[in-house]
Amino acid sequence: QVRLVESGGGLVQAGGSLTLSCAASGSIFRTNAMGWYRQAPGKQRELVASVLYYGITNYADSVRGRFTISRDNAKNMVYLQMNSLKPEDTAVYYCNTSPARSYWGQGTQVTVSS
Repeated sequence: QVRLVESGGGLVQAGGSLTLSCAASGSIFRTNAMGWYRQAPGKQRELVASVLYYGITNYADSVRGRFTISRDNAKNMVYLQMNSLKPEDTAVYYCNTSPARSYWGQGTQVTVSS
């Protein structure tokens, strides 16, 4: 069964922090690279962070130094720690493999107020 379930979003003031979680089915997780993506209103979905099976990470310039992606291979979980949040980080956040597969979960809304 294919499953991607994101959680942890919410409303936060600029400068605040949130931690997102993603539960993935084993058929998706396996040894694949995993990523966090986001889609703001009127914009295309973009990859903001990715992590390889053994923990090597990569970040978009817009979030580098503020976001930290991690994974727990034993639990098929992916996390995104977001610090120093900005209003421009407001978006629906999704997890998926990197590159992404066609299946997407429901995402989790992150809203950063100024």
